[in-house]
Amino acid sequence: MDSEKTGNRRGRRSRDEILDVASRVMAERGYAATSLSVLSRESGLPKSVVYHHFQSKAGLLSAVMARGAYEFYAAMREAQADGPEGDTPLERLTWYLLRTGEVFQARTDFLRLHLLLVMSAEAAEAEVDALIEQVRRDGRAHMNTMIAASFAAAGAEIAQAVADELDYFAIAGFDGAFVAMQAEPERGIAAPMRLLAEAVAALGEARVARLRASAGIA
Repeated sequence: MDSEKTGNRRGRRSRDEILDVASRVMAERGYAATSLSVLSRESGLPKSVVYHHFQSKAGLLSAVMARGAYEFYAAMREAQADGPEGDTPLERLTWYLLRTGEVFQARTDFLRLHLLLVMSAEAAEAEVDALIEQVRRDGRAHMNTMIAASFAAAGAEIAQAVADELDYFAIAGFDGAFVAMQAEPERGIAAPMRLLAEAVAALGEARVARLRASAGIA
């Protein structure tokens, strides 16, 4: 029994080691340029171990993306657990986006790989495509929640209308800020997040005013 438990722990450890290496190498080289031979060399584990855990390169990519997404959104929930600070939409959005930017900086491999896959067809596998789409949906839903919470003082219906209109724009801003940070890492991500918060807050407040006017609310 003890030897079985030891074998299971060793198996989990080797699986995690492969996922760690694959996340880093695929984010650096792209999926197509990451061979199982490269992963074997980088991890120090034979290719047979990679096949044992993941059956194929596509299976490995699916596991990398699934684990990355789980850890990313878990980190987001932890970073935002205390709730937004400030009374105005701008203050609350700034708090949310700065916390999110911190998670971005801590999870660069996952996000870089995600965007590489979004912008290419090098991993055209149904399971991988489904994971990419799910990550995009989850990201937009999370952004929608942040925006609605930031405009909660306007009332639930109006806040939700603002969030539904602006979540796609805000996600596009996130994507652009992350790509820009790869080109000029010394700039960091805090300043772009503050500017994005200003843009979304201004657009949201204009939308609130229009909705109130159309409803006859002073």
